Amino acid sequence: MSLKNTLSETLTSSLNRYRLDIPSCTSPLDVEEFSGRECMSALYLYTIRFTSVDHDISAEQLLNKSATLSMGTGSLAAMTGMKVIHGTVTHFRRISGSADQSTYQILVEPFFALLGRQFRTHRFFVNKSVPEVVEQVLQEHGLHGWEYEFNLKQGYPKREQINQYQESDLTFIQRLLAEVGIFYWFTLQEDTQSEVVHFADAQRALMFGKTLPVNSPSGMSDSGTDSVWGLNVSHNVVEANVTTKDYNHRDAQSVLQSAPADMTRGDGEGITYGEVYHYRLRHLERGDKIDPQAETANFYARLDHERFLADQTLITAASTDSTLSPAQVLTITDSLPPTLPETLQAPVLIVSTHFTASRKDALRVDIIAVPYSETLCWRPPLLPRPKVTGTMTARVTSAKANDIYAWQDASGLYRVKFDADRDDKSQGQESMPVRLAKPYGGDVYGFHFPLIQGTEVAIAFHEGDPDRPYIAHALHDSRHVDHVTEKNSTRNVIRTPANNKLRMEDKRGAEHIKLSTEYGGKTQLNLGHNVDAGRKLRGEGFELRTDSWGALRGGKGLFITADAQSLASGKMLEMQDTLDRLKQAGDEMDSLSRDAQSAKADPAQIDQQLAFMREQIDQLKEAVAVLSAPKGVAISSGKHLQLTANRNLIVNAGADADMGVMKRLFIGVGEGLSLFVRKLGMKIISNQGPVTIQAQNDQLQLLARKDLEIVSTDDEIHIIAKKKIIINAGGSYLTLDPCRIEFGTNGDFEVKAADFMYSGPASMKADHPDYPPLQSNVRQSLNLKIMQSPNAQGISWAGMPYTLYADGAPLKNGVLDERGQIPIDHQVVTQNYKLEMANGVTYQIPVVEAYSNPEQGKLANRGFHHHASQADAEISSPSSHTEHRNIYADLLDGRIDKEECQ
Repeated sequence: MSLKNTLSETLTSSLNRYRLDIPSCTSPLDVEEFSGRECMSALYLYTIRFTSVDHDISAEQLLNKSATLSMGTGSLAAMTGMKVIHGTVTHFRRISGSADQSTYQILVEPFFALLGRQFRTHRFFVNKSVPEVVEQVLQEHGLHGWEYEFNLKQGYPKREQINQYQESDLTFIQRLLAEVGIFYWFTLQEDTQSEVVHFADAQRALMFGKTLPVNSPSGMSDSGTDSVWGLNVSHNVVEANVTTKDYNHRDAQSVLQSAPADMTRGDGEGITYGEVYHYRLRHLERGDKIDPQAETANFYARLDHERFLADQTLITAASTDSTLSPAQVLTITDSLPPTLPETLQAPVLIVSTHFTASRKDALRVDIIAVPYSETLCWRPPLLPRPKVTGTMTARVTSAKANDIYAWQDASGLYRVKFDADRDDKSQGQESMPVRLAKPYGGDVYGFHFPLIQGTEVAIAFHEGDPDRPYIAHALHDSRHVDHVTEKNSTRNVIRTPANNKLRMEDKRGAEHIKLSTEYGGKTQLNLGHNVDAGRKLRGEGFELRTDSWGALRGGKGLFITADAQSLASGKMLEMQDTLDRLKQAGDEMDSLSRDAQSAKADPAQIDQQLAFMREQIDQLKEAVAVLSAPKGVAISSGKHLQLTANRNLIVNAGADADMGVMKRLFIGVGEGLSLFVRKLGMKIISNQGPVTIQAQNDQLQLLARKDLEIVSTDDEIHIIAKKKIIINAGGSYLTLDPCRIEFGTNGDFEVKAADFMYSGPASMKADHPDYPPLQSNVRQSLNLKIMQSPNAQGISWAGMPYTLYADGAPLKNGVLDERGQIPIDHQVVTQNYKLEMANGVTYQIPVVEAYSNPEQGKLANRGFHHHASQADAEISSPSSHTEHRNIYADLLDGRIDKEECQ
């Protein structure tokens, strides 16, 4: 070692109370002066100026290197009360130099400060609490478990997502800690002589037991006793209370508003003023009013008011005690009689210290403190929360690889993987559940096209809060190409991944709309100028098609027409042309029917036809289907064609009616058949095979105004009667019976024959078939529809047990199906049904061909049944069940008000 270094070390160790030790620097360092500030919830910073005989200390020896500043008190020969500051050199500069020495300056901060050099525009933490995020960041920077300590009273919940946005790691964790009221400070670890950071949220973690007397220094000596002097107390008017509120879309009915928080418990009345209302997106629950859980509405309201109260009373003072530090609870002792105000007679909490010392000036410690309270905790001020402007890009994710469907939770929320996220996370857990913004929404209705894994989305943030993301838009990219480009820019298309599609073509002169699905071999509704996949014209108008099954249903009626309605100028059920054709056909049928009746034939049921048109077809007053075309209707079937009517089948033709059957034709009539021809006659011809006309149990009449011919061209004619045959022509007659033959005439009787033979009696045996009258056992399929009320078409007693009687005899029992219906094989001889249900309701259902009172019959079929009146003098009961039905029907049909029925 050189003599220069030896002398420098000797002088430094004997003449300077302050020592700077930087292991990475071998040059002698002599502290000239320093100043340093330590604060709660802030980094300490010491500016140290020193000299050295080494004129060229390199930055590499100092920057980002460990440094220790020691402050000694007492005599130079036996210094006591050593305060040690350990940190990292974050700044170094050479100030000046001379032949003897050079002057340098460094800044010493805790290693914690280096976190401010690591900056991230984006980082995303999922399902972590604030302490867990802070600890993760500290560990990533190499801090060991003994270099930091959490002493927390509250249990902090895991947040769904915490985002770091345009912040350094240091700013980020400082902001998080301040938001939940966690404060921190630094101490020295005795064994390692390095700094330890402490995190706390309650008074119990503070350092107690520090006491100093009030003693102002005088002259050149302070008697070597540490003391405090220059006590200054300032008071400020602060806010009286705080109310906070938030909204949680997952519990939208809950009012997440805190009670007004006054942490002075009324002691601040008169010296505080103002009600503070914060609507901040930060809490999901209201929390208990007295002892709220962390991160609830009442928790934040109390926290906010404690921040205001931290500035209500500020105490400043000076001291010589180098061991003073933030987070110490200091008790100031006074002389007798006491000279201190009441505020200073109680303990105070040191929140800031400022150290200054030099070779020529003694150590001075300026402190800032606040009154200490067991019920009021000091809180760090809030740091600005960054605001996200614009959106971030992300990809919709799924827990299932290559998922072809949307992956959502029970509320329809998605998870996304931010493009800016570099951290590895479990698949499908890369973000909090995020909502999808939609142009329209409501209670289980709205506008929602599910987003599939890999879809690019733009993430926006509520009020710019980086912790409140939502999906604002879905975007196309080169991997997920837009389905509308310059190739089809005239088309407006909604298409799903499975090719369900709504396409609206706006090309002028070729407008069309296509609604289609791939299921069923392309089920489509095509409207307008319809084209194929190559854009070649397929047709014009509309087409509803499928390769699978099809159904066209109208619960109140169906009208299909080819009658023109130019530019949709008429009403939807405009059917006057149809009604005119039906009326014309009815008039023609009526004319024929009248002629038939004059000719003693049975007339047609014209009244029923006209009633059907008037009461059911017109404007679809009943659930009927109407098919109409001005130029014709064709129905074709490759196999079977069935026309069925439970009541009447009416067929009208204004001109000809032709029916061709290539094999057999059966016409079965249950009661009577009347064929009437007005003009050109009737022909019944069989080219091959016999013709049989029988009246098996009644008369058969053949009547002609002119000739009546019976001809057998190749065989015999047999006229057979069991009892008698009478032939009469102009009064002359022939009668044949089993016992005699009689001829009679008023004129001549002439017999011409080549031979005339006469013999004894003879007879010819003849067959007389017997056809007894048929006993009808025809069955009809009926459905009893049991509604809970006449206007509740969709509400039935599904699953209700029942028993059904036919003419008093049990017919069947079971439970009503999901439509509330009972199928019956009805026999025409059945006159009455009775339905008994397990709930006590009973219905009598007569089966009649015609109603004695048609209007009441219609109401009965609608469900307005016969209910007996209640015998109550205070109730004006209807006089009959007829009035019952009418009042009930008028009420439900809106023809009277409810009050009128009372």
